[in-house]
Amino acid sequence: MSHEEHPQAPEKQILVAGVGNAWMRDDAFGGEVARRLEAAGVPSGVTVLDFGTSGLDLAYEVMRGYDAMLLVDATRQGGDPGTLYVMEPAREDVEGSIEDGEMIDPHDMNPQTVLRFVNATGGWPGKVLVIGCEPGEIDEPGLGLSPQVEAAVQRAMTLVLETIAELQTDAAYQRGAA
Repeated sequence: MSHEEHPQAPEKQILVAGVGNAWMRDDAFGGEVARRLEAAGVPSGVTVLDFGTSGLDLAYEVMRGYDAMLLVDATRQGGDPGTLYVMEPAREDVEGSIEDGEMIDPHDMNPQTVLRFVNATGGWPGKVLVIGCEPGEIDEPGLGLSPQVEAAVQRAMTLVLETIAELQTDAAYQRGAA
């Protein structure tokens, strides 16, 4: 059989979005992972961007149409600093409209608010995953990651690349697939 008889499925378009405030120590985790991934190189079909604290820019980017989005961010889940988490937020958890007069600071949108905005505007990707890192120091302004979170960056990069490989397969989008 010739190649033409088996057309190849279109390449999955995946957005890796680093978010966080570089001026608040460990909150810079998402942006640091994004910058290092971009420098190291990612597979075809993958876009890596550091959105910093601009959740509105992230929401608009997602509306371009992606098969999947990996949101990389510092997130308090109660573990030790540097602990990595992979979470799949359910679309139902972020349902709800953006009400008239509701204040949304486009430079200070947490992942939940970003996802709610994306959902309300109809830009929800087929699959959304959050790769989070338990922060140590995010309450006081300052530059640089704590040693525990710095040590988690390389592990997070490996986890992101493994997750990208899974998201490039059709099986990742089957109901119930993680």
